[in-house]
Amino acid sequence: MSARRVLLKLSGESLSNERSSINADSLSRTVNEIKSAVSSGVQLAIVIGAGNIWRGADKFIERVTADRMGMLATVMNSLALNDALEKAGIKSKVFSASGVSDFVENFNREKVIRCIEQENIVIFAGGTGNPFFTTDTTAVLRAAEIKADMLLKATQVDGVYSADPKKNKDVIKFKSLTFKEALNKHLKIMDAEAFSLCMQTNISITVFDFYKDGNLKKILSGEKIGTIVEA
Repeated sequence: MSARRVLLKLSGESLSNERSSINADSLSRTVNEIKSAVSSGVQLAIVIGAGNIWRGADKFIERVTADRMGMLATVMNSLALNDALEKAGIKSKVFSASGVSDFVENFNREKVIRCIEQENIVIFAGGTGNPFFTTDTTAVLRAAEIKADMLLKATQVDGVYSADPKKNKDVIKFKSLTFKEALNKHLKIMDAEAFSLCMQTNISITVFDFYKDGNLKKILSGEKIGTIVEA
């Protein structure tokens, strides 16, 4: 196994379909992928986005307010995922950076690490607790705080390409990249703040297709899936 402790960044869309923001079948598939993967013994933490519920500011909502709404939406997604994991027999716990202590426990690094070491999946909700930061940045920050060996970015594409493969047929897929190469090629892997923090903390990023059954398990078992970005 290539990593002992892993941070998985999921999009909110992993819980949804075109008809509903949280869909039973999509939620079940996500849980099944996670359950299959953690059977290998890896310690797993998760950050989930909110794009299935809220996509940010519009002209009539101020940015700070919109970001706070997004943080609350990640709490909703985290509660849904936590409930589904527990029903599947997987121990899990939600910690939030935002003040919603009536619903989930506030983030505490020492408690989080103890939970992970006791074989709980930990789900981080509420973003960083501050506006102007994405869930990508949250994922990198939490990965650094728990000393994760690897950050997995679950997407709908099978890696990093030289251009959008949906719009351009003449593209190159990269099996691996250094942080410097990704910057020089102007590849948008994460937002600038998140990518910079990955470089500073030397956390490798694996971008992979989460929607191909078994990919998560393969990565956690040491197979080379998707694109790896590292120092």
